[in-house]
Amino acid sequence: MSGDVELEAYVLRFYGRVQRVGFRRYVLDLAQELGLAGYVKNMPDGSVEIFVQGGREQLSSFLRMVREPPSPAKIREVKEEKASVSPEVREFKIIYGELGDELQEGFGAMQAIFMDYWSEFRDYRGEFRDFRNEFRDFREEFRDYRQEFRSYVEEFRDFAKRTDENFKLISDKYGEISEKLTIILETLVKESKETREMLNETMKTLREVVERLPKPQSKSTG
Repeated sequence: MSGDVELEAYVLRFYGRVQRVGFRRYVLDLAQELGLAGYVKNMPDGSVEIFVQGGREQLSSFLRMVREPPSPAKIREVKEEKASVSPEVREFKIIYGELGDELQEGFGAMQAIFMDYWSEFRDYRGEFRDFRNEFRDFREEFRDYRQEFRSYVEEFRDFAKRTDENFKLISDKYGEISEKLTIILETLVKESKETREMLNETMKTLREVVERLPKPQSKSTG
């Protein structure tokens, strides 16, 4: 820290899920990044104490960011007090406890992180089940559409068959009528009695053809 900067100091006490979750390491990295001095240590009651000093702007950022640690740490309460500056404190460090406590701290942090990942995995597993059930629903819906499509195919085949039969009937009768009309046109020149009779017969045949054509079926509204 530069000696030209007016220093301020704070003592903070954090309560919640703050031991054996990597919280002290987070505090150390944050303080060193901001160029602050002080220490962080575990307390017997399960809380964490921080002494920090530095420039006002850096301290403001630290006091804000230290309240938002990464999971699995969770802050329940923070006590903050202004403190006297200690000129002899020039760096930030972790004050470690006894070896047994520190081993428990390390193993506890790994366990807490593992349990958080395990909980997240269970959430994804439940989400996967939901997607799997949704896929089953889509598969059943696809089967329904496939059956409906088959029905449309059969209906189209019937329609095509009826259409072909109708066109064949028209084609056959048209040839017959065309032939008779040709004869009529030839005999009209002679204005004979046979011409009128043939015309009547032809018109009768034409009416019979029209009557034999299938009537259009109206769609049911039910």
